[in-house]
Amino acid sequence: MMKTTALALAVLCAAVLLGGLLSGIDRRLTARLQSRQGPPLIQPFLDVIKLMAKERMVTNPWQAFSPVASLAAAAVALVLFALQGDLLVILFVHMVGGVFLVLGAMASPSPYSQTASQRELWQMLSCETLLFLIAGALYLTTGSFRLSELSALPEPLLYRLPLLFAAFFFALTVKMRKSPFDLAGCHHAHQELVRGVFTEYVGPYLGLLEIAHWLEVMLYLAICSLFWATDAKGMILLPLAVFFAVIVLDNVAARLTWRWMLGWGWGASFILSAFNLFWLKG
Repeated sequence: MMKTTALALAVLCAAVLLGGLLSGIDRRLTARLQSRQGPPLIQPFLDVIKLMAKERMVTNPWQAFSPVASLAAAAVALVLFALQGDLLVILFVHMVGGVFLVLGAMASPSPYSQTASQRELWQMLSCETLLFLIAGALYLTTGSFRLSELSALPEPLLYRLPLLFAAFFFALTVKMRKSPFDLAGCHHAHQELVRGVFTEYVGPYLGLLEIAHWLEVMLYLAICSLFWATDAKGMILLPLAVFFAVIVLDNVAARLTWRWMLGWGWGASFILSAFNLFWLKG
């Protein structure tokens, strides 16, 4: 029990540090791609510290609970992943955090927050479906949903699931809140919903949501590493390559509508995933 607790704390500390650092790299690289100097790499940590020092203000008590629940769900899902647990359980726990984020946004009377919460539900529908298809592919490949079974494969999972990997790239773009799918909340000034689901959050509660987002991105990059789980170097290089590819896409693509996301983004990804699963089963 003590070893498990120590491992969980170590994983969470490392995830927060790496998540904040990747956020800083994201902002710095985006600035350079736009011919700007950009903030220092530690700026995300400074922003969160500043938010934590501000006064606690919410429009209703539910908004005080939702960020805590979202952060807790992201942390538990990441710890279960580090413990090589059941992927289905990890996905269900992760989904709880998204549900509380939506409920917190819906609790506000702000029209920006209300509209963004509906878009967030569409994004959850798109992403979670694809993640469960990946879990199904894992079961068809190894006969189990447990992550520990992947290391015994003779070749990387990417060779067997190339189309599912392309679909996962779509899901990662949505969850990182990058163009062309930054529909429910992003940092960019062109977002017509201000900050979408985060509009009504200020101070420590917004800081908790920022940390939860770091952990969520780390979880998705960890899932990305499963596609090359047979080699330690591949498990590091593949997520990094995908992370930088998402940043480049964010700077060259225009933001699209939620109808396009469902009709073309999710639709095409679902078809690719289905073909890959039929091919794998055959």
